[in-house]
Amino acid sequence: MLAPLVNRGPDGQGTYLDEPERLGLGHARLSIIDLEGGAQPIHNEDRSVWVSFNGEIFNYVELRAELEKAGHRFYTRTDTEVIVHLYEEHGLRFVERLNGQFAIALWDSRARRLALARDRAGILPLFYAHQGGRLLFASEVKSLVRAMPHRPELDRAALDQIFTFWSPVGGATLFAGVEQLLPGQLLVAENGRVSTHCYWDWLFREPGSYLRGTADDLAHELHALLADATRIRLRADVPVGAYLSGGLDSTALVALMCEGGVKPNTFSLAFTDPGLDESEHQLAAAAHFGVNHRTIRVGNEDIRDGFVGAVHRAETAFLRCAPIPLMALSGLAHRSGCKVVMTGEGADEVFGGYDLFKEAKIRRFWARRPDSAWRPRLLQRLYPYLDITAARGQAYSEAFFGAGLAGSATPFFAHEPRWKTTAQGKALYSEDTRERIAGQDPVAAFAAAQAAGLASWDPFNQAQYVEAKSLLAGYLLSTQGDRMLMANSVEGRFPYLDHRVIEFANALDPRLKMHVLDEKHLLKRAMGERLPRSILARKKQPYRSPDSGAFAAAGIDFVEEALSEASLRRAGYFDVGRVRLLWRKVSAGRAISYRDSMTFTGILSTQVWHGLFVEGVTPGASGA
Repeated sequence: MLAPLVNRGPDGQGTYLDEPERLGLGHARLSIIDLEGGAQPIHNEDRSVWVSFNGEIFNYVELRAELEKAGHRFYTRTDTEVIVHLYEEHGLRFVERLNGQFAIALWDSRARRLALARDRAGILPLFYAHQGGRLLFASEVKSLVRAMPHRPELDRAALDQIFTFWSPVGGATLFAGVEQLLPGQLLVAENGRVSTHCYWDWLFREPGSYLRGTADDLAHELHALLADATRIRLRADVPVGAYLSGGLDSTALVALMCEGGVKPNTFSLAFTDPGLDESEHQLAAAAHFGVNHRTIRVGNEDIRDGFVGAVHRAETAFLRCAPIPLMALSGLAHRSGCKVVMTGEGADEVFGGYDLFKEAKIRRFWARRPDSAWRPRLLQRLYPYLDITAARGQAYSEAFFGAGLAGSATPFFAHEPRWKTTAQGKALYSEDTRERIAGQDPVAAFAAAQAAGLASWDPFNQAQYVEAKSLLAGYLLSTQGDRMLMANSVEGRFPYLDHRVIEFANALDPRLKMHVLDEKHLLKRAMGERLPRSILARKKQPYRSPDSGAFAAAGIDFVEEALSEASLRRAGYFDVGRVRLLWRKVSAGRAISYRDSMTFTGILSTQVWHGLFVEGVTPGASGA
């Protein structure tokens, strides 16, 4: 089970076996803190408590001092050891004291108790499965597969969730019988029973109970929180670099690192397509802070060459090719000798930065006068990178953004247009897939699992919550995040996802996060004087990469094999005729819609996944 995790931990392996209890812990190490003495699994003084841990505990310095004062003796300098002693002090509530990103497996031999814990935001993955009377757990499903008695099968309900939300939700995975621990969740196995409970959630205050104070005072408090979140994430015995996108979030992080006395090496993605490229802003930010900056340029050929590898690392299907350049970026960091990078991921979720949130505001404004001709035109200004020309702009707005206007009071109002657009790809399901998921409504199931107080929150906060629950951990932090970072043995750190920052932002009046249509208003106020004016003033540009257009070329072996009639029939997930028609359209280079592009990428990645994990072959490898 450890062998497939070598990319996550190339610096050493360790195991602990409790033979009488048939319990085994394994660890593949990426050494970052206590390089010489931090080998895992780690134990307490009398070796009754053991832990195998992936991630970082950023407040370990303060926790260690507290535990030593209480009489605990440490034998390493690593952050891992605070976990076993915290458990001795606080039992299963130990996890509430941790500020970090983690997947933890802790064994208490006296109580015969196994505890699995995942960090609050879901930065680190943790999968588990019940197989043959055993509970298996690991950071990647590849590891679980090694201990399973049969080949994996695809969960069609999870596939249907991907073709709705972009990722499985509610603990599901694309692998039938394999679940993932949810963010902020603890699993306990003892006395033959397995139970889970949530120890933390994205909860918001109700209107009238927001944090009080002037905007300047709250901005000052936010800066102090971000500075401390960044400071403790600089704790490492190796250099800490940073991803620099050229936008507000990553540039602000570099500013905070420099304030803390660190001039990081920075890394950026550039694209050969000028419509996607942000190099100008990245170089301006790097020059402003005087950091050593490196860039990797990605084009269509790189998307094609990296596709199969990205599916293998992600272990799931995806609807955009965006993970592939990020895997190339972590490769650049690795080749530059960098094991740890700060990233700005999470700021848009925490502070309401996506155009999605602006869009929902405008759509609610429109919903009050659905017959208005000019209100929907406001939406065209949000997406200058989309082809919404003057001639067809209003028709596009009314068809896409006008969907569901009557339901503007529902918590899912902001997300429903995208969910419906994504779901149009389901038209290419096979009859077998349709029959297997008949009667299942992924949106209804998702809605039933959300926080009880959701309906009482401000609509802006509702949209933030749904974004965090449906996309952040399942896709952005996983398929685009941890899995692409760890493909090249690089650890990402996320100051904006420090739980103190999230809790502070969740207590704010939403108007401080989006002032009229000015996104991340308080963040700009907190960091504005420290950033180049060009970065502060630029309109938000979301991260985009080449998608289906990268496959408009003949002779792409793995695509021809994955989308061949024989492969499609063997897998049985999609309608052969419709998929072949879509592939001919893409390969001919004919312009296709954003919806068709997502559908094509989703089908191709699902077929590649099937080849890799169900059939055990690499598509296109025979022709290499």
